[in-house]
Amino acid sequence: MLKTEEIDKLFEAIQQYQNIVLMIHRNPDGDAMGAALSFQRLLVKLNKKVNVIAPNMFPDFLGWMKGSEEIIIASEQFKLASQLIDQAELIVSMDFNSFSRLGTELEPLLIQSKAVKALIDHHLEPDLSFDILCSEIDTSSTCEIVFQLIKDSTYESYFDKYMAEHLYVGIATDTGSFSYNCNRPSTYDAISYLMKLGIDGEAIHRMVYDTYSENRMRLLGLCLSERLVVLPEFSASFIYLTKEDLKKYDYQTGDTEGVVNYGLSISGINITALFTERDNKTRISFRSKGEFDVNMFARTHYNGGGHRNASGADSKESLDETIQIFKEALSLYKNQLNF
Repeated sequence: MLKTEEIDKLFEAIQQYQNIVLMIHRNPDGDAMGAALSFQRLLVKLNKKVNVIAPNMFPDFLGWMKGSEEIIIASEQFKLASQLIDQAELIVSMDFNSFSRLGTELEPLLIQSKAVKALIDHHLEPDLSFDILCSEIDTSSTCEIVFQLIKDSTYESYFDKYMAEHLYVGIATDTGSFSYNCNRPSTYDAISYLMKLGIDGEAIHRMVYDTYSENRMRLLGLCLSERLVVLPEFSASFIYLTKEDLKKYDYQTGDTEGVVNYGLSISGINITALFTERDNKTRISFRSKGEFDVNMFARTHYNGGGHRNASGADSKESLDETIQIFKEALSLYKNQLNF
């Protein structure tokens, strides 16, 4: 449950301050986008000056979301992003639990800012450096938290169809289309409420999932036909992509979204990973079934983190070395994984 005193502090700050910035994490996903755009719309209705800042560009398949065209992309407009952060009276970080999730350029700006810093998030172990902590780990998504914040406030009447669409996107994408982290009645209560505001869930699903480019489809084909490795002795699998693979298929932000889940759809597989080679690092996504905690796995072996069944990390090791660490780590959990 969200702490009532933190909710009160958040809305008191919103009432007090006029110049507000909403921050979302690197590689924005549907939950970050949905939470920020819906909350921005509420704040604009309250006559606040509000800007949304993202460290880098969001995926094309989220570009239809109303207001997305106004998001400040720091990698392209760093000077403007810096000025807005410097001028902000209240900064709300949405869908990330630590300043570090902003990347090396924006993190110091947030730390140095004299603005009141609030957090709205559902990830484990939130950074206690925030002045206001609206954190609830036992929920599907940050969008569900935003929904509850608004619904339980004096601003419930401000809900509109666009806010409902944004919140639906976040809940749907952060549960893998309601396939994980969705066993709480509150999630479906929220969806029911949003549907009553007139949204078209089927149309939203098509806009998010049925707009793949040919290159993205061919990259997925490569993942499944040539880059999928199964380790039955550990009930594990993984997919890997090299920089050459990404270049060959003209990789765009979001093209590997959801790919990691395919490794978990194999019968008998209880943990899977996607390793993506990038400049100077290897990006990792983890997924698991049941009680196996990939948040702790990522924290222990890669200084990463996330949720029990979905987490991520960045490795400074090469792609091959990062995969080798994964294989060696699995042997420590063999009994836990063979359930």
